[in-house]
Amino acid sequence: MLDWTDRHCRYFHRLLSRHARLYTEMVTTGALLHGDVARHLLFSAEEHPVALQLGGSEPADLAQCARLAQRWGYDEVNLNCGCPSERVQRGAFGACLMHEPRLVADCVKAMADTVSLPITVKHRIGIGRDERYAFVRDFVGTVAEAGCRVFIVHARNAWLEGLSPKENREIPPLRYNVARALKADFPALTIVVNGGLDTDAAVQAQLDAGLDGAMVGRAAYHNPWWLASWDARYFGAAPATLTHEAVEEAMVRYMEREAAAHGTPWYSIARHMLGLRHGLPGARRWRQVWSDHRLKHLPAAEVMARARVPGAPKPSLCEPL
Repeated sequence: MLDWTDRHCRYFHRLLSRHARLYTEMVTTGALLHGDVARHLLFSAEEHPVALQLGGSEPADLAQCARLAQRWGYDEVNLNCGCPSERVQRGAFGACLMHEPRLVADCVKAMADTVSLPITVKHRIGIGRDERYAFVRDFVGTVAEAGCRVFIVHARNAWLEGLSPKENREIPPLRYNVARALKADFPALTIVVNGGLDTDAAVQAQLDAGLDGAMVGRAAYHNPWWLASWDARYFGAAPATLTHEAVEEAMVRYMEREAAAHGTPWYSIARHMLGLRHGLPGARRWRQVWSDHRLKHLPAAEVMARARVPGAPKPSLCEPL
């Protein structure tokens, strides 16, 4: 979810669900150790519980980054062993780390020995066309021995040659049975399934099969209102009384605070909420107004007012605003 689940996106999603655990986009150890730490780690208190997802393969570097995560107040550190992109492969981390389970175990142990935060791992179920269950079973077993108790299982292989990251989310077949087999073999571990889950029925089927949780990515981003039902459905909370209008207004207040505190333009935040009215009448026009580059100089509250006027014409290219 690189460039998607930034802190503004997470704030928006937290308005919709108070209990779902949020994950950052993957941050590399190099970006933290040699870049702008605040830019990568700053988040709002409202985001809790929130996990920092790290990309890296050097135990000492990951330990230092885990220390930063704890200092900044994160609730979990997640090591990415599932990303198949060529850039990540060149850095020798992501999905290619599954070929080196003992190195991953060393990375987990280095972090666990440094901080009190839970250290979790996100991974695929195989590499290339090799679909032997023993490969992922041994990977999980080795890493668990180092102290990892939570595994987030993207239930597809990662084909590291010949497919783009997008194709790697679509072409390798989903095999949820592998995640279920891991739970059967490691009942004391928390096994969370990921990949292709885009309805409550799909999520519930995996929970009913004995898995401990589900991670949802792009489906939640494109249809964020889905999150509004999760607290009641999965966490035993009272049914939500949210409205689309109240969430939009809360985001405008957030945009105003961010502009005052950090000079953040509203449109860099608004891009994350364009799916808020997904499936509702007028959603297309509402989306067009919020993404209209000709309105960038207006205050966010005025853009919201324009978006809410039913059937109002969009300004022409030459119309003064």
